[in-house]
Amino acid sequence: MLNFEFRNPTKILFGKGQIANLPKEIPAGAKLLMLYGGGSIKQNGIYDQVKDALQGFTVLEFSGIPANPEYEVLLKALKVIKEEKIDFMLAVGGGSVIDGVKFLSSAALYEGDSPWDILSQRISTKKGLPFGTVLTLPATGSEMNSGAVISRKETQEKFSMGGPGLFPQFSILDPQVVASIPKRQLANGITDAFTHVLEQYMTYPAGAMLQDRIAESIMQTLIEVAPRIIRDPADYEAAANFMWSCTMALNGLIQKGVPTDWAIHAMGHELTAMFGIDHARTLAIIAPSHYRYNFNGKKEKLAQYAERVWNVTAMSLEEQATAGIKMTEEFFHSLDISTRLSEYTGSYEGTAQIISQRFTERGWNGLGERKALTPDDVEKIVEMSY
Repeated sequence: MLNFEFRNPTKILFGKGQIANLPKEIPAGAKLLMLYGGGSIKQNGIYDQVKDALQGFTVLEFSGIPANPEYEVLLKALKVIKEEKIDFMLAVGGGSVIDGVKFLSSAALYEGDSPWDILSQRISTKKGLPFGTVLTLPATGSEMNSGAVISRKETQEKFSMGGPGLFPQFSILDPQVVASIPKRQLANGITDAFTHVLEQYMTYPAGAMLQDRIAESIMQTLIEVAPRIIRDPADYEAAANFMWSCTMALNGLIQKGVPTDWAIHAMGHELTAMFGIDHARTLAIIAPSHYRYNFNGKKEKLAQYAERVWNVTAMSLEEQATAGIKMTEEFFHSLDISTRLSEYTGSYEGTAQIISQRFTERGWNGLGERKALTPDDVEKIVEMSY
């Protein structure tokens, strides 16, 4: 097991009716900016619950944060924060809203020339404007980690950011919100969380027995609850396990003591930036080809995964590893998630070359758990994903 440090300061309030506890978590006298997306929270009742809980606070609102939060939109919110002297933010939404608020948390206190530097130069945020979250869409785990991903439409770019100053102060997780989520978004959430685990697990053996078992249990839980939650989003037990699995998939715990990959995300982000494909679906496009291309380096973990998660036994190591990739692809298909770029767009020719060139220009010359994947390798993996 590798050396590691672990600290996660986010307080979780999990279960029915927890939104009512908001006033206990926000500093008295705070001037609050409540941020959310396209307005679905006004249709499913969450908006009213939050507003009722915030009576007595000075609350301003900023709506319209899109899926794949856009830099240009967030700059408008940043202007409000500075002009109104906001001292606390509340993200009410899924990963996109929470990620957008994390960027704002960093940008609000940034003293450099341009907030874009935080993203383009990968500046770690040591201290940000305090914020909490009310999770409405389980998927990204952003409610209990310090990372975010922001898009810029103008340049068709999508960059990650983070730092110890970007943990939410608290996050409210009420599984009842799942009942109103459309099936497409549920499928995306399951796929996103599942791939988050794979990025931290599907590398090479590091002797981290407990971390492996926790990762496998999260994947097994997602596999078990997936058909239930798709069939009946109001199934509270399934919703609760789905929501907590998404959080546990990326709250930092299972990545400690082990090598991690994240090349799938690096490539997937480019597909979202170029074509507007849902983030989770870009991961499903890239993952099978990534594992086939890097088969020799990952076959031990692929075989372990096939046996422990999918109960594939009585085969050679190579056969088990191959079956692991096949089972993963079939799982995505069972959620109506396509795993080929050509199934999303007819204009994919040249995509691999564009992405490879972008990585070269950024100096991203060594991706993956061994830092060995070059832009040329990326080009081949993306081409395999057509």
